[in-house]
Amino acid sequence: MKILAIETSCDDTAISIVDAKGGLTKPVFKVLAHNISSQIEIHQKWGGVVPNLAKREHGINLIPLLLKSIEESSGNSKLVIHNSKIKSKKIKSQEKLKLKIEKILEREKELKELFLTQLLDMPAPKIDAIAVTKGPGLEPALWVGINFAKALSVLWNIPVIPTNHLAGHLYANLLTTGNKLNFPTLALIVSGGHTELILVKDWLKYKTIGQTRDDAVGEAFDKVARILGLPYPGGPEISKLALNFVRHSVTNKVEMPAKLPRPMINSADFDFSFSGLKTAVLYLVQKLKTTDNFNEETKAFIAKDFQQACIDVLLAKTTRAIEKYQPKNLIIGGGVVANLELRRQFTEKIATYQKIKLLIPDQKFSTDNASMIAVASYLQIQNKTLKNTTAIKASGHFPLK
Repeated sequence: MKILAIETSCDDTAISIVDAKGGLTKPVFKVLAHNISSQIEIHQKWGGVVPNLAKREHGINLIPLLLKSIEESSGNSKLVIHNSKIKSKKIKSQEKLKLKIEKILEREKELKELFLTQLLDMPAPKIDAIAVTKGPGLEPALWVGINFAKALSVLWNIPVIPTNHLAGHLYANLLTTGNKLNFPTLALIVSGGHTELILVKDWLKYKTIGQTRDDAVGEAFDKVARILGLPYPGGPEISKLALNFVRHSVTNKVEMPAKLPRPMINSADFDFSFSGLKTAVLYLVQKLKTTDNFNEETKAFIAKDFQQACIDVLLAKTTRAIEKYQPKNLIIGGGVVANLELRRQFTEKIATYQKIKLLIPDQKFSTDNASMIAVASYLQIQNKTLKNTTAIKASGHFPLK
């Protein structure tokens, strides 16, 4: 199968075209096009993602990304169109087609104008399905991608596959050459909106065994970065500051702040909490500012210890889950997996286990992207758990079940 995938769950607009084969027995994926348009510069001055701004930019970015992806993938694959049982209703009249697309895109002003001028007369590319992120995510942003997928489905008579964003992060590992799953698998999803431990019993069979009770770890990184006066997004900035940290307390006699707490690290469950850690940083910074001790050295120390506190908690809970459930694989996925120190420490720790293999996606598949959505949708199709419907609705909270 050849799958066109659309991802607009937050502030990255992404479109990919992926060749998929092998079924559930031996799934293999070849990325024919992988394109992402970042909105970081737009949201930086606000210190975080503004949903309505993200929605507008998705509407502007989707069609240029689509055209670029089709151009990149053309000639790379001569797949025969998949004979799907899911069929959209044929529309005989060009005017009727236009009216139906206008209706679908009536809330997407920028997207509708571009669609009608650039895509209406475009022949259908050789793809078998259109995968789109249904949720979880920011609903205004999700709706743009969903409506775009619906309009393309009507235009080209190709089925739409609504897909879970978290499943995308979980299965993104299959895009890395040599990675394959053996069940049961344990998955740690760490991103701006999610921190979850999920037991994967088989393809698309999930049991959430732990999750954050407040802030997700990526969200905590952004909030702590703001407290430290670092720009958005906070994760890379804290990582950079922590990487360059040197203990000036030895050479310059600078007294460093106390070690930050590791919330819930010893609790008997697999849940997480990062709000208290963020508050501890806030109180520490406020105290240091009153004594004129908040400088570049202490800021770097706090960044390093905050990052390590997060890694310590994630490792402790994950290794405890490994010991209880005895999985054959550990998957870590989500945007926070781009953190090099987290990748390094998890790699070293899991190497001490003889019967478990760690799967980490390549860096380009760690953050939000559409290739991972294509993978998750293909597995849905093969597992026969999909329902094609024009009534797809965005879901801000869309747990894996």
